[in-house]
Amino acid sequence: MVRRALGSGLAWLAGSGLEDTGWSDFVPVFGPGDGDIADYLWDGHRVRVVDFEESGRSDRAFELAEITEHAASWVEHPLDVGLFLEQFDLTAAEAARMQDCRRLLALVWLFLPAFDEGRNPPGTAERQAERLSHLLT
Repeated sequence: MVRRALGSGLAWLAGSGLEDTGWSDFVPVFGPGDGDIADYLWDGHRVRVVDFEESGRSDRAFELAEITEHAASWVEHPLDVGLFLEQFDLTAAEAARMQDCRRLLALVWLFLPAFDEGRNPPGTAERQAERLSHLLT
């Protein structure tokens, strides 16, 4: 299952056209670049970001995809992705880019547990293979 999902993901990536997406198509933002939900602190009024190790120029679609596909958003305490994404008013271009970014990041998050079994709970790679396969359909 993992091998099949990796193959499907790589085939999608080869034809995705992501390398053709220009910065002029999206409003640039300063993004944390790390979707680990533990790095986002909610005090009931504001969200504060506490980790800027991977930060830099980004766009909203990528940052939202990074949060939804990061392993921390589903391994132990699943994020309600639909409810989360409803909070953002994305343009049609951003919504399309976010779908591509989600696929890309789901592929990244499949490579990590597939080749580093001791770092994640058993079955993580298989569960991520299912997540990627769902995003590719």
